Amino acid sequence: MTVEMMAKSATTKAITSTKGPAANGPKIKTALPGPNARRVLQGDEKYISPSYTRSYPLVAKSGRGIVITDVDGNEFYDFSAGIAVTSSGHCHPHVVAAIQKQAGELIHMSGTDFYYESMVELAARLSKIAPMSGPHRVYYGNSGAEAIECALKLARYHTKRQNVIAFLGAFHGRTMGALSLTASKPQQRRRFGPLVPGVTHVRYPDVYRGASSPEDADNFALSCARFIEEKLFKTTLAPEEVAAIFVEPVQGEGGYVVAPKIFMQELRRICDRHGIMLVVDEVQSGIGRTGKWFAVEHTGVEPDMVCMAKGIASGMPLGITMTRAEIMDWVPGSHASTFGGNPICIAAALATLDVIEKEHLLENSASIGNHMMKRMADWPAKLKLVGDVRGRGLMIGVDIVKDKVTKEYAHAERDRIVEMAFEHGVLFLGCGPSTVRICPALVVTKEQADVAIDVLERCIAAVGE
Repeated sequence: MTVEMMAKSATTKAITSTKGPAANGPKIKTALPGPNARRVLQGDEKYISPSYTRSYPLVAKSGRGIVITDVDGNEFYDFSAGIAVTSSGHCHPHVVAAIQKQAGELIHMSGTDFYYESMVELAARLSKIAPMSGPHRVYYGNSGAEAIECALKLARYHTKRQNVIAFLGAFHGRTMGALSLTASKPQQRRRFGPLVPGVTHVRYPDVYRGASSPEDADNFALSCARFIEEKLFKTTLAPEEVAAIFVEPVQGEGGYVVAPKIFMQELRRICDRHGIMLVVDEVQSGIGRTGKWFAVEHTGVEPDMVCMAKGIASGMPLGITMTRAEIMDWVPGSHASTFGGNPICIAAALATLDVIEKEHLLENSASIGNHMMKRMADWPAKLKLVGDVRGRGLMIGVDIVKDKVTKEYAHAERDRIVEMAFEHGVLFLGCGPSTVRICPALVVTKEQADVAIDVLERCIAAVGE
């Protein structure tokens, strides 16, 4: 979106409504973008990589809880959480205090060549909440993509096998190994080949678009998993050469699509039969977002490895790969990261876990998520553009369609809905071809959720007129 296009949003007609945002909700004081924001946008267009994807001209200055204030003093309700990152809310006092304290003691020494006490402390706490039985080992990196890269290398190293399986619609990151597993949008891979060889993509069980009826959902989900064994392993891929299956329990960039329990259980059985590692990507869905520490816990499946990032440190860059201890059997020099396990990032992660536990945010995520899902349950019947509402906890997707029979993606309409919500003070992001993602901080209240859902409903109705 260019500066000129962004400026047009300032003239957008307001949504017709009798109630508008609540008095304690968003506060928009200027046309959007405001004068200070426009100045920043001009500099951004001149100096910053054009590869970034910006949905609307928000220039953030400060944040508290779920409220973001821009450089012109406009206050927004953030239902994107910085792409599902600020799990404890923006600048939670406990997290800020931990960061400040650690910054005054030690910023860096490199945990790959030396030792940090906090690396052990965080690993021990994560071991207690791990979605698989222990003992466990942990690798520290700086991002979700790095956590995936670690898992990919480790799966090959441990199994002495070269091939991996991933899913269509998956997003695992943009570095070359993670990108090779990614199959979300063509532009993410365009002109970057050749990618890492040995990756095969198969269908992910998008029940809304794949099942012929709600009653057929389990059969469809099972068919997606069994395709691996019944077709792939009998035609093009020898199972004894497959190191790992990488799967998101809830696809993130793919459209907030929830993997059915029966699908995940069948993947586990396939992996067990053939000695394949089951790697779950919980970069976006983990650390309480779905109402449990990890989304895979909803399925009863224990993975061999779990990758996490985003919400683990409330905005500080930290990626973690956790495995059953016997799997992480590589020798010194096999893999490392200069900055991985940075003391400030680990302090933020420990404080984040404190907040989630002490403020009962797993329960809040489940409760507020259920409240929003109930409020939106009739949208497919009531709103012209809504085909499906799905999710777990505070990871909810609203699928926007042109036609409810054909389920044709409504990409442009989805984008306009997201832009219009911004103009009315609520920050959402798109995902997948035509889904609006709802992923506020885990501290969100029922009242704040109601304000955001009211705005979203009116935006969808207005675009559908």
